[in-house]
Amino acid sequence: MTATIERSATPVPDEREPDPDFLPATARVEVPPISPRLQLIRAALVLLLVVSATLLIQLVLISSPQQSAAQHRAFDRFRSDLARGTAPIGPTDSDGRLLRIGTPVAFLEIPSIGVRQVVGEGTTSGALFHGPGHRRDTPLPGQVGSSLVYGRRAAFGGPFSRIDELSKGDVIKVTTGQGVFEFRVLGVRHEGDPAPAPLAAGAARLLLITATGTAYFPNGVVRVDADLHGKAAVGPARVLDASGLPAEEKLMAGDSRTLWTLALWLQALIVLTLGAVWAWHRWGRAQAWVVFLPPLMLVGLFASGEAVRLLPNLL
Repeated sequence: MTATIERSATPVPDEREPDPDFLPATARVEVPPISPRLQLIRAALVLLLVVSATLLIQLVLISSPQQSAAQHRAFDRFRSDLARGTAPIGPTDSDGRLLRIGTPVAFLEIPSIGVRQVVGEGTTSGALFHGPGHRRDTPLPGQVGSSLVYGRRAAFGGPFSRIDELSKGDVIKVTTGQGVFEFRVLGVRHEGDPAPAPLAAGAARLLLITATGTAYFPNGVVRVDADLHGKAAVGPARVLDASGLPAEEKLMAGDSRTLWTLALWLQALIVLTLGAVWAWHRWGRAQAWVVFLPPLMLVGLFASGEAVRLLPNLL
């Protein structure tokens, strides 16, 4: 007997994924367009995140190595100037022009708190990126009169972070183009404390000044007064006086002279942010971050570097 096997009339279903190109239009899933309001919100959040993160990185992580490298360069230059006898002893150079902001003018040593810093000319926020700065309307340390030196408390190495720990009698040594001068600390002054006795004729005094308060959140100023132990040098007349000193070189001042540079970097950052939001919507979150995060962080760091100039110079 011959057995007849009938083939089932029911077709076997195809378990392969359907090709979306052959799906009917009603079955396709379209990505809804992002609304302008949502685009703006996303862009603002990304911009805020990048600016906040890069500013924090700039102040806490990058500024200290940046200041250390600048100090090495300044020390090499100042040592060379001393060896050649060309270290500045006044407010102008050999051609009679005002010294450039940041020109090394002294080497400061405070053994009791481990400070060894090259002091540059000028006290703008940008000048204090590189180390302590000499206020230009005062004589150089060791010369007759009161010399003021500003230094940062926390950012860019915080070279003056511990000057409020100094005690009466502690030694401060300063080397300039006129020799080595030794000062003895009179005391530490906070806001409202009485000033020391007026300086005697022909004597020299050094004032070290920085901010007080929590790191990166200054709430006042602290001063250390120190008198010269020995004979003061006579220096050239100062070109600037207190009334002629630019506002950006005074206590707790920021520097807005390069605000246009910050504006350019912020424009570039905004363009990158809009591109990141567009890619986020079109490509996906992971792809957008992979492509746009490196340039966003790089441009953000440049913008933050300019923004720091606007912050108080003793920060």
